[in-house]
Amino acid sequence: MRRFLRRWLGWLWPRSLAGRTALVLLGGLTLVQVAGLTIHALDRVDLQRFQQAREISQRAYGAWRSLLQVPPAQRPGLVEDLDMPPGLKISVDAGPNAVPGFPPPPPSLVRLLRLDGLRHAPPRFRPREVLIGTNGRPGRLVVSLRFPDQGWLNLRLEMPPPRPWHSETFLFAFVLMTLAAGGLTLWAVRRLTRPVAALAAAADRLGRDVNATPLPESGPEEVATAARAFNTMAERIRRFVGDRTQMLAAIGHDLKTPITRLKLRAEFLDDEEQRRKMLADLDEMEAMIAATLAFARDDSTREPSVPVDLVSLCRTVLDETADARPEFADFITYAGPEHLTVTARPGSLKRALANLVGNAVAYGGSAMLRLSPPLGGIVRIAVEDDGPGVPEADLETVFQPFRRLEASRNRETGGTGLGLPIARNIFRAHGGDVVLRNRPGGGLQALATMPV
Repeated sequence: MRRFLRRWLGWLWPRSLAGRTALVLLGGLTLVQVAGLTIHALDRVDLQRFQQAREISQRAYGAWRSLLQVPPAQRPGLVEDLDMPPGLKISVDAGPNAVPGFPPPPPSLVRLLRLDGLRHAPPRFRPREVLIGTNGRPGRLVVSLRFPDQGWLNLRLEMPPPRPWHSETFLFAFVLMTLAAGGLTLWAVRRLTRPVAALAAAADRLGRDVNATPLPESGPEEVATAARAFNTMAERIRRFVGDRTQMLAAIGHDLKTPITRLKLRAEFLDDEEQRRKMLADLDEMEAMIAATLAFARDDSTREPSVPVDLVSLCRTVLDETADARPEFADFITYAGPEHLTVTARPGSLKRALANLVGNAVAYGGSAMLRLSPPLGGIVRIAVEDDGPGVPEADLETVFQPFRRLEASRNRETGGTGLGLPIARNIFRAHGGDVVLRNRPGGGLQALATMPV
């Protein structure tokens, strides 16, 4: 039960700051309105009771005094001409209608008639006897006043239900006022929380593109200060990335010259085996330097995003991989729609797909690229192989730069440990991601996602 209640409350509680703020304000506004409406209704009921008591007592006393001044034979006719307020009925009878023995009437009804005023009235206006009862009906007051000569004046008092909403348009006006206040609250909350949403969107853009446009430093003082701090942080990140890229480029450029000299000197070695090993090591160093520079350049790419036929791009990558590795051409296949257009950076996206397909062929012996139609605005690209897979504990660590698993990622394959990090960085720059999963039947699946 607690779990269900917690889940239900979690479903009702909004996840956004604007939703939570609006819910709290609207809840408080509703409570204040309900409390104000209740106080207004109770006060109006009390005022109605006071006015009714005053009118009933005045009409009852007026009728009693008027009937005292006429002969007994004319009293029934005079009663028919009297205008009584709602809830009060009078009649002249030979005997009293107030029957003793029934439960006493409510004190509130007794106070409405103000019977104490009869006891303090002049002697000529005092009744000879006063009987009070309910006549067997709860909530109804029956008072019988005996005339000094003969007969009884019977008063039957049954108060009508209170009307807290005297005006028929009151509730409509109240609801309209509440809706207007609620709409104003929602508008104010959305306007006040808009800078927070803009800051979150800017942080997301900065994560995908370090050269994203800065935030406008305008608005309230707190918002402008936060935007200024964010822009300063983004500028420092851009400067750091630029310095790192320049440093790597300088190192790569400076290393090319000694590597070339070492290659020339290796050619003059008399030992064929030593010459071959040295040239292989130098080629590996050159490949690592080139991959490192490419990894750094991908972090700060400025390639524009354009509409791209993703299917054609995938087929091109598969064809180029088959041409480079003809022995695996029969094991490189595609499954998916015939056409699918997305907005992407074609050069970067092609390289990311080539890295995923190349890894599948090199370490799994096959590559099945499955392209799924967009679902919820997200495109899914799965690259599957039939290799040994990756231990569950290393499914995430293989995305670290220069991280290779010796059991399946050795230097003889020519890998540098940067293919998966480069692919993940490219897909994340497109607003997506890349994750690895071991297939139930064996093999590895690289699942890449990106928005349409």
